[in-house]
Amino acid sequence: GRGGGGRGGRGGFRGGKKVFIEPHRHEGVFIARGKEDALVTKNLVVGESVYGEKRVSVEEGETKLEYRVWNPFRSKLAAAILGGVDKIHMPPGSKVLYLGAASGTTVSHVADIVGPEGLVYAVEFSHRSGRDLIGVAQKRTNVIPIIEDARHPHKYRMLVGMVDTVFADVAQPDQARIVAINAHHFLKNGGHFVISIKANCIDSTAEPEAVFAGEVEKLKQERLKPQEQITLEPYERDHAVVVGVYRPPKKSEG
Repeated sequence: GRGGGGRGGRGGFRGGKKVFIEPHRHEGVFIARGKEDALVTKNLVVGESVYGEKRVSVEEGETKLEYRVWNPFRSKLAAAILGGVDKIHMPPGSKVLYLGAASGTTVSHVADIVGPEGLVYAVEFSHRSGRDLIGVAQKRTNVIPIIEDARHPHKYRMLVGMVDTVFADVAQPDQARIVAINAHHFLKNGGHFVISIKANCIDSTAEPEAVFAGEVEKLKQERLKPQEQITLEPYERDHAVVVGVYRPPKKSEG
């Protein structure tokens, strides 16, 4: 991947002031409290940055733990967390199908969150981004890179098991359909989805709110039941993240 481990060495950011790490309410996500607060994940590959991000080292007794700063301007998921999303549905040990993995920037943080017991199936169509993604997966063995078109999940059905959560950031006009067909293949009943929707990718002439509402309707028709929706201001313009449940068991409906 881009950017070796150079920047932000020991003691992490801004002149080695004392930094305290505290758990965020999303399990596997943390906050580094120092001169400035930062969202961080526990580095699965200590001593290395993935894309030039800063690292923060903290000593707990004898052990040295390292965390990577997670920039909300570079990650829709980080933006959603800082925007107060209620649930991300990726606790340690979970299996996530990540559609639109790009170069693996956010994927690397999801891999940190789900940890060594979890798995991230990362689908990316672009071969150029895919090369970086494969580089991320060489170090993070819980990432399985899949260089395929997410519109055709049958092409990678032999690689992907059933998952707990589908995350999508594909920025395609038929995104709802792409998520649905992958959910039908791989998402367990009662599993969850987290989708980033870029309004002008779907309809650049309509109001973003109308676009989001239309996408939510399409999801509902595919048994993907939205539970919350937030915008990503101030990190992204005209983006929303929708979180919900797939084919919820009957008793929890109503």
